[in-house]
Amino acid sequence: MTPFEKRPGKVVCVGRNYRAHAAELGNAVPSEPLLFLKPPSAIIGPNEPIVIPSVTQRVEHEGEIGVIVSKTLRKVGTEQAAAAVGGIVCVNDVTARDLQRQDSQWTRAKGFDTFCPVGPRVVEVDQWNALSDIEVICRVNGEERQRGVAADMVFDIPRVLSYISFIMTLEPGDLVSTGSPEGVGPLVPGDRVEVEIPGVGVLSNPVEADSAS
Repeated sequence: MTPFEKRPGKVVCVGRNYRAHAAELGNAVPSEPLLFLKPPSAIIGPNEPIVIPSVTQRVEHEGEIGVIVSKTLRKVGTEQAAAAVGGIVCVNDVTARDLQRQDSQWTRAKGFDTFCPVGPRVVEVDQWNALSDIEVICRVNGEERQRGVAADMVFDIPRVLSYISFIMTLEPGDLVSTGSPEGVGPLVPGDRVEVEIPGVGVLSNPVEADSAS
């Protein structure tokens, strides 16, 4: 069960938004936010299984801070963008890493059904004194793999929302996933992956192989 009354109209994600994560994948830090989309059909809720397709040999977790947009944003500055952060939610930007490297763009690698776990709840942003204080942690089978704080982002949350708004209109309920800290690693059937944002909760999902393959 996802934390949304209505599935987001779009899921906009930011790539390589932590310097150490860009480095661990052998990539340069982008000079402006690197955007891609996940289909809303990839969204699952807590305890729903991440299903590994047979066409990939390397699926990885990417624990991220998710932002729910509360107001329509079109060509706005950072101050107006910050005021439109309606809530914070845990996101796992599951990625078929081998397909990401193989393809010229990331739609297939990021877009499989079940590749966007979200939850367990959306927490209003006024719980934090500053958006930069938000922390995200990812564990696999209880072992910590990732830990990052929004202050370490290359492009902070208001900058990301503002930048997106000059490309596409952000609408109430849209989900923006703000990038992954370093420490991404493989998932295999039988694993359980957790993404935690202190103050929001823990998003936990089992990992399964695709039985239809």
